[in-house]
Amino acid sequence: MRRELFEQKWTVYLVAIVSVAVLTVALKLIGAHVNSTTVALVFLLDVLCIASWRGSVPALVTSIIGVLCFNYFFLPPFGTFNIASADNWVAFAAFLLTALTAGQLSARAKKRAEEAETGRGQIEKLYAQLRDAFERASEAEALRRSEKLKSALLDAVTHDLRTPLTSIKASITTLLDDRKVRAGREPGFAIDSDAKLEMMEVIDQETDRLNRFISGLIELARIEAGQLQLRRRWGAVDEIITTALSRADSITAQHPIELKIEKELPVVRVDERAVSEVVYTLIDNAAKYSPAQSRIGISARRSQPDQIRMEIENEGETIPLALRERVFDKFFRATRDGDISTHKPSGTGMGLAIAKGIVEAHSGRIWIETGSNGTGTRVVFTLPIGDDDPADVGLPANVEAVRES
Repeated sequence: MRRELFEQKWTVYLVAIVSVAVLTVALKLIGAHVNSTTVALVFLLDVLCIASWRGSVPALVTSIIGVLCFNYFFLPPFGTFNIASADNWVAFAAFLLTALTAGQLSARAKKRAEEAETGRGQIEKLYAQLRDAFERASEAEALRRSEKLKSALLDAVTHDLRTPLTSIKASITTLLDDRKVRAGREPGFAIDSDAKLEMMEVIDQETDRLNRFISGLIELARIEAGQLQLRRRWGAVDEIITTALSRADSITAQHPIELKIEKELPVVRVDERAVSEVVYTLIDNAAKYSPAQSRIGISARRSQPDQIRMEIENEGETIPLALRERVFDKFFRATRDGDISTHKPSGTGMGLAIAKGIVEAHSGRIWIETGSNGTGTRVVFTLPIGDDDPADVGLPANVEAVRES
C-alpha cells in the first residue's frame, strides 16, 4: 500500500515537471511572438491546473519549476539564472508570488469542494438512515395501531355479539323447555304468558341490537373502502333534524330537547338520510352520556357564507381534550377505553366513526367542544349549503323550538 502511494505521489510530480517542460519547449518554438508576460500567464495557468487536479504540494512543485524555467529561458540574460534588469526582477517576483498564491488558493478551493462533497454524502447517508428509521417507526406504529384495533374489535365482538346471542339463546331455551313441560315430555314448571311475552321482547330487542352492530360494521367498511354512495339532494335542515328526532323519540323521552334553528336557514345539498343518521347518532350519544331529565340542545345556524354549523350538546360529563380525537376512532368509547366515568352505557363504539366518515364525505368537518358554562359535551359539525329557503316542518311534542332572528 505504501509503495503504491509512493508511486502515485512521484507520478504526480513527474506530470508537473513534464507539463512545465512541454510548455517551455512550446513557448521557445513560438519565439518572438511571446513576451515575458505571456509566458508568466501560461505557467500560472499550468500551476492552477495542477493545483485543481492534485492539490497544494504538486502546485508548489510546479510553481518552483515554472519560476526556474521562466528565469532561465525567458528573462535576459537568457541561459542563466541571473537577472539583469530591475523590471525583470519585478516581473520575476510578481510571477513567483502569484504562482504560489494562486496555487495555494486553487488547492484550498479544491479541498473545500471535496469536503463539501464529503459532507453532502454524509448528509445524504444520514438522511437515508433517518428515512429508514422513520419507516421502521411508522411500521411499528402501524403494527401497534393494528394490534390495538384487533384488541378493540375482539372486545367489541365479544361484548356486542356474545351478549345479545346469550340473551337470545337463554330466552329460546326457556321457551322450548316450557313447550316440553306443557307437552309432558319433561318434568318442571310451565311459565305464564307474561314471562313468555317478556322473553320474546328480549329476543326482538337483542336481534335488533345484532342487526345494528352488523349494519355498523358494513357501513364502516364502506366508508374506509371509499365506497360510501351519497345521494346528494337539496334538503331542509329542519327536515333532517326532525327525521332524526322522530327516530330518537324513545331514547329522548326523559330529556327535554331545546332546538335552535336560525331563521330562514338555507337548504343544504346533502344525502338527507346519511346526515339524519349523523344527527340521530349524536342525539343517541347525548342521551346515553347524560343524566335523566338533563337538557339536550340541538342548534343549526350559518357559520360562514358557504357553511351550516350544527351542534348537539348534553349536560353530562365533559370529554377530556386528550380523548376528543380518539372518540372518532372505531370501537372506541370514552367511558370504556378512556376511563372517564363509572357509567358504562351500551354501544359498539362505531357511531362516531361512522358519523365522521359521513360528514367528511360531504366535505364537512366534525369535532368536540366543551358544553355551555364549561360543563357537558358539545359535538359540532359543518356542511356545505345551498341558496334556497327550507320549508317549515312539524316537530315532536317534547321539542321546544326556538327560532333565532
